[in-house]
Amino acid sequence: MHLIKIISRLAILSSLSIAVIHSAHADSFKDCPECPEMIALPAGSFAMGSDTVNEDDANWPKRTVQIKAFAIGKFEVLQDEWQAIMGNRPGGFKGERLPVEQITWKLAKEFTRKLSEKTGKNYRLASEAEWEYAARAGTESDYYFGNDIERLQEHAWFDENSNETTHTVGQKLPNKFGLYDMYGNVAEWTDDCWNKSYSGAPTDGSAWVAGDCSVRVVRGGSWFNKPRSFKSSTRMKFSSEIRYSSRGLGLRVVRDAP
Repeated sequence: MHLIKIISRLAILSSLSIAVIHSAHADSFKDCPECPEMIALPAGSFAMGSDTVNEDDANWPKRTVQIKAFAIGKFEVLQDEWQAIMGNRPGGFKGERLPVEQITWKLAKEFTRKLSEKTGKNYRLASEAEWEYAARAGTESDYYFGNDIERLQEHAWFDENSNETTHTVGQKLPNKFGLYDMYGNVAEWTDDCWNKSYSGAPTDGSAWVAGDCSVRVVRGGSWFNKPRSFKSSTRMKFSSEIRYSSRGLGLRVVRDAP
């Protein structure tokens, strides 16, 4: 009888292990062989911004933002993925598993348009709120791994460890949503126009398409940035039309919930 109980418990543990393994991969999917690998994120809310007025950071006042369920790239868009959709391979660093870089915001938008046409799904750039929600993965600290800046080495390619180049995606540790390189490697275009504060910003997770729309918000920092650029709340801005040869601007796509 004792042996039967042990066998029964082992069977239950085995089935639970299989369920956990399946669950860990259930939200990862691709809409086509050459499409970006996506992870589905749940709806939720989070506190976006700071209570401290800092005109350089332009991330105040703090507000609660509601986010609908959506899917986001597990990695930044790869050069091979860009080649398959756009027919070219921009950037100064070459490699099939390297993130695409040196692209304008307008080119990033064109990529999402063509990807949507190919798949019949609504691919797009993340809103700034969606990007920060995905990066934080439920955390409220400066970084998704806490406030210890020394741990950034484990999670990001930046000026101190990048050797002045991009790197194959997925080599650093992911956040709790299973997203890689949310900090560093290449900075990522969002859909939002630039504004000097969050006063009047949407609270429903949508992109803020009012303000200075010749300049768009970039998130996540790049291989050449210093550690301060990698806080989950840090914002940067770049012209939507200029192809910056040394600024490592890439993208991570999102699409409406599967």
